[in-house]
Amino acid sequence: MDNKYENLVKEIFALAGININGTNPWDIRVHNSGFYKRAFTEAELGVGESYMDGWWDAEQVDEMIFRINRVHLENKVRPKLLIAMKILAAKHFDLQSKKKAFVLGEKHYDLGNDLFQYMLDKRMNYSCAFWKDAVNLDDAQENKLELICRKLNLSPGMRVLDIGCGWGSFGKYAAEKFQTEIVGITVSVKQAELGRKLCQGLPVEFRLMDYRELDQREKFDRIISVGMFEHVGYKNYRTFFKVAAGCLRDDGLFLLHTIGNSVSVKMTDLWTKKYIFPTGMIPSIAQIGKAIENIFIVEDLHNFGADYDKTLMAWHRNFVENWGYLKDKYSERFFRMWVFYLLSAAGSFRSRVSDQLWQIVFSKHGIPGGYHSIR
Repeated sequence: MDNKYENLVKEIFALAGININGTNPWDIRVHNSGFYKRAFTEAELGVGESYMDGWWDAEQVDEMIFRINRVHLENKVRPKLLIAMKILAAKHFDLQSKKKAFVLGEKHYDLGNDLFQYMLDKRMNYSCAFWKDAVNLDDAQENKLELICRKLNLSPGMRVLDIGCGWGSFGKYAAEKFQTEIVGITVSVKQAELGRKLCQGLPVEFRLMDYRELDQREKFDRIISVGMFEHVGYKNYRTFFKVAAGCLRDDGLFLLHTIGNSVSVKMTDLWTKKYIFPTGMIPSIAQIGKAIENIFIVEDLHNFGADYDKTLMAWHRNFVENWGYLKDKYSERFFRMWVFYLLSAAGSFRSRVSDQLWQIVFSKHGIPGGYHSIR
């Protein structure tokens, strides 16, 4: 039986140019023969968990995932009944309901501020950087913040709502550079605690709350949401946009920065859901388009998904180089989990097949004379 799984897995990975125990940096080196059954019967969940358990390695996991994505290899691995049941449940239950809003903060962002401080840029941006003319991560993330501010045409005195504000990287930048007032909301206790310290003395307010708790009688000149929409869920997309529109002045602009999927899905892959983002779900253009009907007008859409590959590889370098400062707090299995997360995501964006990165600028009634696109 084990030989059967071994032969099948070898045949499947060979379709992507990946050899088992081969010599290429993207080839899989198997340390435990149990890997074959887990990979075949549990698909991405089995591959990811067996990597965490040390059952296999690859010199360049990112290049391995890149090759898997380019040939849509996941469609050739049959999931077990348990996985099929989880897919069915995702279609019928709201995994991103208001009751579950703070699960994401507790399971991911509250892992520890030290983890993210060692991994991210100096401003602590946990979203795709904009690498045009940038030579390092710090410059690329400042480019992204400047790009957002320019796309929103910020001016002194404006009030800006930041839905999913993280540690306040945008709020601090906009307050310092454009003299704006920021209200940021987050579902992470630790993000809010550190964010208030980093933004001390600036007109940047942090509120621990779900976006559905926003009071739409409070109006803002501009709204942004950077790297948060991936956790809203397809059942809640229209509610999200209705809330944003309700909080935005009639002549305001709303910029959405989100990972996007080239196809419409109703759940994320099971490994990512279990270990990284429990409420994750990547939207498609079709899903966004349907959700904004009679609510927003699309003024601009900018795809720079290839830049996420560079961003994730920079995060990976920082994480590995600083592991010595973190290893007393986190386990070796966590290290392998986090490495797999960062490298597999980088490989996915590198493939350009499914994962994209969009910045979309919306208005409520259309910009008179048209919107001037900024790149």
